[in-house]
Amino acid sequence: EDTGPLFGFGYTALVASGGITGYAKAGSVPHLTGLLFRGLAGLGAYRLSQDPGNVWVFLATSGTLACIMGMRFYHSGKFMPASLTAGASLLMVIELGISMLNRFHQ
Repeated sequence: EDTGPLFGFGYTALVASGGITGYAKAGSVPHLTGLLFRGLAGLGAYRLSQDPGNVWVFLATSGTLACIMGMRFYHSGKFMPASLTAGASLLMVIELGISMLNRFHQ
């Protein structure tokens, strides 16, 4: 069974909850600007649930978040939220990559 959509919606919920929590704690506007990424992650998860081969929006979103949050972690050294989001994003990129490879080899 393909678990991509399940992981996709879980990842989207993690990213969304992190942004909302960050805004509530710090009142930081950049947390709100992350709504674009949360929206794109949700769109990607939805598209993936409809067509398991439609990974491009999700792959681009999670890859971009992995890079941005990885750089934030590198500069801050703080686990929350940067490395958690970067790690989850990297895992999502790996999951999508494996899914693409499996489809290619079928």
